[in-house]
Amino acid sequence: MNADLNSTTAMPKQLIIASRESRLAMWQAEHVRARLQALYPQCDVRILGMTTRGDQILDRALSQVGGKGLFVKELEVAMEDGRADLAVHSLKDVPMDLPDGFMLAAVLEREDPRDAFVSNAYTSLAALPAGAIVGTSSLRRQALISAGFPHLIIKPLRGNLDTRLRKLDAGEYAAIILAAAGLKRLGVPERITAFLAPELSLPAAGQGAMAIEILSGRSDLIAALAPLNHHETSLRVHAERAVSKAFGGSCQIPLAAFAEIEAGQMTLRAMVATPDGGQSAHAAVSGDAEHALRLSEQVVQRLQQQNADAILAQCRVAGDS
Repeated sequence: MNADLNSTTAMPKQLIIASRESRLAMWQAEHVRARLQALYPQCDVRILGMTTRGDQILDRALSQVGGKGLFVKELEVAMEDGRADLAVHSLKDVPMDLPDGFMLAAVLEREDPRDAFVSNAYTSLAALPAGAIVGTSSLRRQALISAGFPHLIIKPLRGNLDTRLRKLDAGEYAAIILAAAGLKRLGVPERITAFLAPELSLPAAGQGAMAIEILSGRSDLIAALAPLNHHETSLRVHAERAVSKAFGGSCQIPLAAFAEIEAGQMTLRAMVATPDGGQSAHAAVSGDAEHALRLSEQVVQRLQQQNADAILAQCRVAGDS
């Protein structure tokens, strides 16, 4: 198959990757570019850097201004207009429902999916004194931290990764919570003070994974991108996203879903909560990893048996007030 794809008739002479212009997003685009050029050396792969609305609106939480779609809409428009062939995303930033005519063609091998505790003065969440300010952009993290450490103050933290670290260094926060994957990809793992175990801070659906989005009619790209898809990661994140989708997953609700695979068996855990962590539902199931979507249905059912819908309804009411 690779021989066919490497022929001039099967592959375009040029591919353009649409990407946000943040340092992390450009790292991800460059990574995909290098993978594609290694597979198809005769193809000229270029990057189109773009600024999205999610990058421009920094004074409000994502849940208040439109959610995850703010980071991908402009990239999708570039593909529709023919200015780009594919877009590279952090999968946790991708809405659960893609617009008609778009698809995820590949999910790359997952980086570390855990949350990271980052502080210049404290070693852990448990070490923070009462009233200490913790920064996070995620309602999921807010709910989990509030439940376990009610004496801490959670404040919004927006901006790209470098901006968030600068705010910490300027003393605006005693600690901040970030995705470990981003810190590792940008070559600053030393900024991680401690990793938060999934038992303490269950990751978001798709956290640590990169995805490639294309127009669904591009059969040439579907075939060309297939070698970049990591099967195990794909099974895990699609199970996680199925749980999130069942509850209308967005930045407006505290929801976590995390799958692990060992010896062909998947363990899928999920959580929904109110933003203050006062009410929550938790579920976990295990089974054949190749039946991942069936496992996600079981997790959803168990969460619903714990009044998950009522918990999330409170989140939506709070968000509308």
